[in-house]
Amino acid sequence: MADNHVLREGIRFYSDGDYEKALGFFLALPADSGADRNEIAYYLGLCNTKLKKYDDALLYLEQVVTSGVNLEKTLQCRFLLAVIYVETGRKRLADFELNKLLDTGYMTASVYAAIAYIAWEQDDLNRCLDFYEKSLEKDPDNVSSLNGLGYVLACQERDLTKALTLCKQAVKISPHSAACLDSLGWVYYKMGLYDDALQYLQQAEQIDTESVEIADHIQSVMQKSRR
Repeated sequence: MADNHVLREGIRFYSDGDYEKALGFFLALPADSGADRNEIAYYLGLCNTKLKKYDDALLYLEQVVTSGVNLEKTLQCRFLLAVIYVETGRKRLADFELNKLLDTGYMTASVYAAIAYIAWEQDDLNRCLDFYEKSLEKDPDNVSSLNGLGYVLACQERDLTKALTLCKQAVKISPHSAACLDSLGWVYYKMGLYDDALQYLQQAEQIDTESVEIADHIQSVMQKSRR
């Protein structure tokens, strides 16, 4: 029988947010430690995901999904696979994993938000809006969906009042999120309020100095405000 007591120290490192130390702990466990290999793979997947070591994370997460030993962890790891595929631009694989989750009944706000984001990337506006709304029905404070739906509405210039409310709520919950600040700034831009737009876009740029999208948004505002 597997002895998972030996994992306690590594789990504590992970819970404390020390992902590097947790990763080192789990990697250093000897083959004869007696710990469940699937549990080790689970935490290695989580640690690598947190550290954005996505290639390594995929190996361990897929191991957990393939084993199917623990349903809750299998579903969690499948969702993380989808998140990584989104982050690395593999939208079709992300879509596959998310649809598998829907088939199992794993219909969380985060899953709906991820599906909405992929739909937006695939220019499927109706599916995008539908799943963002479903996400917010599940969790009215889901930041990804508040921000995502607000941004999409702004881009489409549909119900800018609602877009503003959504993005303000997202910023209130995550005031240091460059993505949320950028979206709020973009809503103000679409409303023709260029001073407000620039204020939030510049805050976003200070947090994420390498974002091409934020820089483009600032440029758009500057061009309009000079007219």
